[in-house]
Amino acid sequence: MSFYSYKNCNQDNCPGPLKGDARGLREKVCVQVKKVYDSCMQQEQLDKVCVTVSDMTPVCGCGGDATAPFTPPLCFESCRSSGYTGAIRNLIIDRICDRPGFARVRCAVDIPIDVLFTDSSCPCREGLAHGTVTVAKDVILCIPDESIVPFTMESLVSAVCVSGRYCGNSTFELTICVTVILKVIAEVEMLIPSYGFCSVPPCEEFAENVCDEFFSLPIFPQSPCAANSSNASNCNNQTACSCSSCTACKC
Repeated sequence: MSFYSYKNCNQDNCPGPLKGDARGLREKVCVQVKKVYDSCMQQEQLDKVCVTVSDMTPVCGCGGDATAPFTPPLCFESCRSSGYTGAIRNLIIDRICDRPGFARVRCAVDIPIDVLFTDSSCPCREGLAHGTVTVAKDVILCIPDESIVPFTMESLVSAVCVSGRYCGNSTFELTICVTVILKVIAEVEMLIPSYGFCSVPPCEEFAENVCDEFFSLPIFPQSPCAANSSNASNCNNQTACSCSSCTACKC
């Protein structure tokens, strides 16, 4: 049966025109979105985390051979997350009997990072490598009831290194600041009020107007001498002159 069928007896919860004083709203529309049922954030500092990196590639050569392998020992420079989506592994959800709707959520969140380093060659070469920092989570979240469309867990991540050192065998020991946001989501169809379609304005093309300052200059040059002479003439023609109002006249 269609949303708009006359046989549909639940049209109040279906798309269609709005009735009464809608204050600019035009209709009810059905949109498909990701609904966030619950979410939480944790920020922590991880000390002395050992990360084994791979895919070492040169960033910029300082005179050495870009195709040659890096000369150990390596020197840590910096690191940060290379993406904002974390990979959730080993997810376990246990509902809490004395707290209806809530559950204990345990999982491991993998955060992708990029590590910047230099090697010991002369001259030195700068390189970039990829690694993963794993953070264990054990939190309480509101979990929706069972349904045909299942809910899923997603994570939003960010990380930046405070310090680090090279330990050998492509492994770095890092002190890293980590932010992890866990979300309980589901793909749903939501009925919302609408003002109609957006009015798309025309594009404004970028133009570097380097001549604007030059074009703003006067066409003909101004004479400061002529301006001073005019001020002195006006001062001499005044019958009463005040020192505070005319500096070119001697009182």
